[in-house]
Amino acid sequence: MDLGLKDRVYVVTGATRGLGHASARALVAEGAKVVVTGRKEDAVAEAVSALGPGAAAGAAVDNADPAAAERLIATARERFGRFDGVLVSVGGPPPGFVADTTDEQWQAAFDSVFLGAVRLARAAAAELGEGGVIGFVLSGSVHEPIPGLTISNGLRPGLAGFAKSLADELGPRGIRVVGLLPGRVDTDRVRELDSLSADPEATRQAVESRIPLRRYGTPEEFGRTAAFLLSPAASYITGVMLPVDGGSRRGF
Repeated sequence: MDLGLKDRVYVVTGATRGLGHASARALVAEGAKVVVTGRKEDAVAEAVSALGPGAAAGAAVDNADPAAAERLIATARERFGRFDGVLVSVGGPPPGFVADTTDEQWQAAFDSVFLGAVRLARAAAAELGEGGVIGFVLSGSVHEPIPGLTISNGLRPGLAGFAKSLADELGPRGIRVVGLLPGRVDTDRVRELDSLSADPEATRQAVESRIPLRRYGTPEEFGRTAAFLLSPAASYITGVMLPVDGGSRRGF
């Protein structure tokens, strides 16, 4: 299948590693151009080099920076001459239970995970035309809280609600809004969460036993799903929150 991604241009935040980087790789493999972001200059430069300088540009920004959105969209237009969509991916907030999390942690996570995503989506909506797309990398916590991830449990469902509202508002203009809900995908973040247990390997085996496909997903599998949803091949899909979790979500 031709996804129709050749020479289309996307901003992918948090793309120096993990799910954001996997999504950027999949987009480039299908012929798209990407502007990738991360907080550290060296990590951004390394990601651009891995993706190919002709296919990728980079910007070291923090999603919490109010000026980030306009800068990233301007970079896409200046570097590649167009802007077709954005995938908002940010690192997960620090783990912790209700009693362990501080006001400062909540505020920092809100600014980066929630408000930063809202700003970027709002700026993208003002710049995109028909056929544009705004994607969010969220979490299975949109549907069900994950023990030990209190801050994520609080913020991700709200962001999903924002995305659904945005899909309604932008649909008449031919702009799509989609969300991806990763489950246990084998990234540094997930391995870090497993390592918090007394026996990480036993924890992983126990989790895998509850996944219908009996394994963690790979970043590449997630990236291919993201590339499809962002592509013109998914032109009649909007307002969805798609689990990428090996069947872990049992609800309809």
